[in-house]
Amino acid sequence: MANILVVDDELGIRDLLFEILNDEGHAVELAENAAQARELRAQYRPDLVLLDIWMPDTDGVTLLKEWSASGLLTMPVIMMSGHATIDTAVEATRIGAMAFLEKPITMQKLLQAVEKGLNRAMARPITPPKLAVPTAVAAEVQPPAGEVRLPAVQDGDTSVQTFDLDVPLRDARDAFEKAYFEFHLAKENGSMTRVAEKTGLERTHLYRKLKQLGVDLSRAKRGAV
Repeated sequence: MANILVVDDELGIRDLLFEILNDEGHAVELAENAAQARELRAQYRPDLVLLDIWMPDTDGVTLLKEWSASGLLTMPVIMMSGHATIDTAVEATRIGAMAFLEKPITMQKLLQAVEKGLNRAMARPITPPKLAVPTAVAAEVQPPAGEVRLPAVQDGDTSVQTFDLDVPLRDARDAFEKAYFEFHLAKENGSMTRVAEKTGLERTHLYRKLKQLGVDLSRAKRGAV
C-alpha cells in the first residue's frame, strides 16, 4: 500500500482517481487546489503525487516549481491535463515531473504510470536513522544489521520497539507509522484530540490513517475527548 495525493480541481476526476487507486489498495488523499495540496504534502508525506496542471488558484507547474525550489520535491510527481501543450509538458518534466498523463486518462495508463512512479520511489536508497547510544552500553543495545530500535510506550512504561529495515520501503514505513501513532496514543492516554495536535493531523485524517495502519482504536475510543 502506498500513500498517494491527488490534486485536481474537478470533483469528478478526484472521485474517479480515488476509486481506482483505492481499489488497488492505496491510501489516497484528495486536494482541490494548490493550498490544500501544500497542506496535505506537509502532513501526509505522500509516496507519489498526481498533479493537475490547470487549477484556479495556482497552476500545477507553478506548484511543482515551488516544491522543487524549496526542496520538497522528494516524491515522484505525475502531471495531468486535458489542455496542456507540448511545451508545458516538457517544462514540467524539466522541473522534475516524472510523467505526463493526458486527459481523459485510461485506467491502464494511470496504473502503469503509478506503478512506475512507486517503483522509482522505492528504489531510492534510505539511510537508517542514527541513534545516540552511551558508549558503555553500546555493545549490549546495538541491534543486528538491518534493524533499528526506537523508544515505545506500552501500558505506561517506556520500552524499545525494533524495526526491521531489511524489508521493502512501504512495509518499513507502515511499521514505523503504526508504532509512531501507538506511541502517541499511549502517551496521551488515548485522547484523539491531543494526538491530532501532537502529530499535526486533523482528526478525520488521523482516524483514517489509524484504520489504514490497523491500529487498535479501543484505547482511543475509551479516552477520546
